[in-house]
Amino acid sequence: MTRARKVGVALTGLVGALFLTRAGCMCASRMKPPGDGVVSLPPGPAKRDGVLLRYGESWLRKRGTVWELGLSGPPTARGGAVSTLLRKQMVDDEQELYSGFEKAVPFAPARWAIMDLGRFGYRHVDQGIPEPYRWEILGIATGFQPDPFTGIMPSYQRFTFLYAVYDIALSFEKSPLIGCTTFTVPPSTPAATGDSLEAESKGHAFLARNFDFEAGDPFDRDKVVYLVREPDRIPFASIGWPGFVGVVSGMNREGVALVVHGGRASQPKTTGIPVVFSLREALGRARTTEEAVAVLSAHDVMVSHIVIVTDASGDTAVVERAPGKAAFVRRTKAALATTNHFEGPLMGDPRDTEVRAKTSTLARRKRGDALVAKLDRPGVASMVDLLRDKKGPDGEDIPLGDRRAIDALIATHAVVFDTTARTVWVSEFPHVMGRFVRFDLRTLLADGYAPTGAAPEVVTVPADPLLTSGGYDLLRLGYP
Repeated sequence: MTRARKVGVALTGLVGALFLTRAGCMCASRMKPPGDGVVSLPPGPAKRDGVLLRYGESWLRKRGTVWELGLSGPPTARGGAVSTLLRKQMVDDEQELYSGFEKAVPFAPARWAIMDLGRFGYRHVDQGIPEPYRWEILGIATGFQPDPFTGIMPSYQRFTFLYAVYDIALSFEKSPLIGCTTFTVPPSTPAATGDSLEAESKGHAFLARNFDFEAGDPFDRDKVVYLVREPDRIPFASIGWPGFVGVVSGMNREGVALVVHGGRASQPKTTGIPVVFSLREALGRARTTEEAVAVLSAHDVMVSHIVIVTDASGDTAVVERAPGKAAFVRRTKAALATTNHFEGPLMGDPRDTEVRAKTSTLARRKRGDALVAKLDRPGVASMVDLLRDKKGPDGEDIPLGDRRAIDALIATHAVVFDTTARTVWVSEFPHVMGRFVRFDLRTLLADGYAPTGAAPEVVTVPADPLLTSGGYDLLRLGYP
């Protein structure tokens, strides 16, 4: 046998072995949907009613440039409504994720290896998801047919992984870009009144947050406010992206608001409840901060993180969680800034020490503390101003987009929760610079609420002057 032939045979054998290994990995990691994997969805297609699209008991419209999706009915019907009404946006978002992955890892076999290792390592992640949400994911997968991404992973398994992406990403992510800043403000008595948005909301209790998640413009441009009604649960609103009904920022009808921040400590696990479903469980069951803390503290989590919770009374809790550790809870009724480092028993963890040393968490916390110290009965516009702050930790001017700023021009969404008035103010594209649009949960989550086909009222906090002056356009073109 010639040398060339021997090399050819060896290469053929290697390729065959890799193929068989990959096939075996895919077979061993296959995820079984609930039941027999077949469900019936409401008859389609979606029907237009004025500015509404209706599907089953659910509906979709835009308020300003923010999507507003009302979800009702059994889990599979809610899931089917998500992927039927938001299909185009979901395709765009997934394509953005995979395009970014290809740019980061241009060598295809390396991408396959990363995907296969992740798929195998997290093959049991669905077992930590409460059963109703598994059925909802199956509804999403069923409504998403034909699925253009089945070559990457089967529909149900892929959507399950996308719901656990926060946990999986925090297990691997080691960049210095870990972000998110939240402010909580208790109510003052009596609440002020007036004829402006700021005057009307002065004295209210607030939770305001920037969700810093650099996943591409589609996730920011097509943000969604989900209005979710589940049987025997408290209705709630969640702010996310198309197809994602988990909770990273949300408030329920009782005025309990909560958000999650990334943090690093302890060893990640591949099993447990994904963060976004843990927060969703709390919103669906809690009428007070105390009740939310009890729900959160009972969960077995996959990765370390920080949950900030407040309610209409201004009772605030910062819940620090990590795999295998008891939740550590800090309680306060004072105004508070929170970033991405731990302040309880996890503070000495080497991973948290690295976060403090290599990320902007301490700089943003220092600036946040200084801003909080100056607060005097803020209203909603003042809370928006906090989220748009672009100064350095000592109040100095720093370049636009500097990661030490609270507004580093990277937020996928920004939200102000007025827990007194039960209103949610959500940023329009881009980042924190667009208008903040109001969603009145006392109306939208009221029993018996039924939207008409008429255009909804749009009440806003004005856009950042950086956007309206053209300064942001120049920045995107590369001018400082």
